[in-house]
Order: sequence, then structure tokens, then C-alpha cells
Amino acid sequence: LQGETVRILYIHVPTAWLGMAGWSGIAVSSLTFLVWRHPLAMIAARAIALPGAAFAALCLATGSIWGRPTWGTWWQWDGRLTSMLLLFFVYLGIMALTRADDDRGGDGRIPAIYGIAGSVLLPIIRYSVVWWNTLHQPASGMRMGGSTLDKSFLIPLLVMAIAFTLLFVTLHLAAMRN
Repeated sequence: LQGETVRILYIHVPTAWLGMAGWSGIAVSSLTFLVWRHPLAMIAARAIALPGAAFAALCLATGSIWGRPTWGTWWQWDGRLTSMLLLFFVYLGIMALTRADDDRGGDGRIPAIYGIAGSVLLPIIRYSVVWWNTLHQPASGMRMGGSTLDKSFLIPLLVMAIAFTLLFVTLHLAAMRN
């Protein structure tokens, strides 16, 4: 029913997944840094921040582009949209905090605590369409009873998810190397 506009789902959905997965990586790396004090863990957390923020921003942009012809609006203060916007701001916050921590010669504990605290947004984003009946559609790709998407949509979506994941991992590893 959505015509050609539905094709943006092949960019929007993987970027949303990776925006959230990036923060999961920051939280795990931050926890690893705080518990075992492994210096590579904090480097990993810092390196995830920029690609994670980029993917969250792409998610928001493609969602707006998709929302205009589908819902008739560029933006709605919907539970999922607003919580994803907050995640983007939290990404910006950790990038600023790690830079400030580096400038003052900190040991990385404060950004690591922030990295763990920011993970509170992840279940809010994930379950927002279940908790609040708002504009954003419920989860349709990965559900307990199976996908509600037709295979003609699901297979390309999975291919794009794998491709975007490989891009994310490549960007992360390149940032860690730098």
C-alpha cells in the first residue's frame, strides 16, 4: 500500500537496529572497563560512539522521510521517535564527555559510568510501541511468533541488515585502530 516509499525500510530498520546495538556495545565495553580496567575496552567504547551516532541520525532522518508520505507528518512526538532522538543526544553526550575526560587527563571512569547509565534507553526504545499506542507501527520484523513481513520484504531487509552491520563493524574497527 505504501508504494515506492516502503523501500526506505531497507535503510531505516538496519540503522535503527545498529543505533541501538552501538549503545549496547558502549555499555558492555564500559562495564568491562570498570570491572577489569582493560584499556582496550574504553577505546572500543569511544570508537563506537561516532558510528553509533551516525546510524541513529540516519534512522531519524530516514524515519522522517518515510513518515511524511506514510503518516502525513515529518515528525510526531511518538514514544519510539522521541526515545530514539534521546539516544542520539546521549551519543553526542558521550562523545563530548570522553573528549572532556581526555582533556582533563581523566581515567575514563566517568564516561564509562555514563555509557552504562545510557543503556536505560534501550528497553524504552524497544518496547515503546508496546507500552504506548502511538503513531509508530508495532514491531513487525523480529517477533516471537515469527515475522509479519512477507518474504519479498524480509529477505532483502536481512541482507541489508547484514551489509549495514558489516559496515558498522568496519567503521568501528577503523576508529579503534586510529
